[in-house]
Amino acid sequence: MFVLRVRMTGDDGQIRTMMNLLEGMDGVHSVEEVADLMPHMDDPDSSSSGLSDELGPTVHEVEVEVSNRSTSAKVQEAMDALAYDLDMMVEFESVDNE
Repeated sequence: MFVLRVRMTGDDGQIRTMMNLLEGMDGVHSVEEVADLMPHMDDPDSSSSGLSDELGPTVHEVEVEVSNRSTSAKVQEAMDALAYDLDMMVEFESVDNE
């Protein structure tokens, strides 16, 4: 198996659309959003609370388990194309478990 770790930035609708794409692709065995392990220093009493920078798109980290490197390349190409269409950002990190 080959694990592809992806960091995506977008709103909930964009992320859901991307996850639906992944779940429907041949060779994709599982798609799982992993918990954000970094604590965020969001203080509700902060002077920056509620500013537009605080209300932007969120970051989601996803692990995609695929059958091989070829499938991983196809997944990355499809995600890049959809990210462009949805005006969102995707960043890839591959982890070879074979």
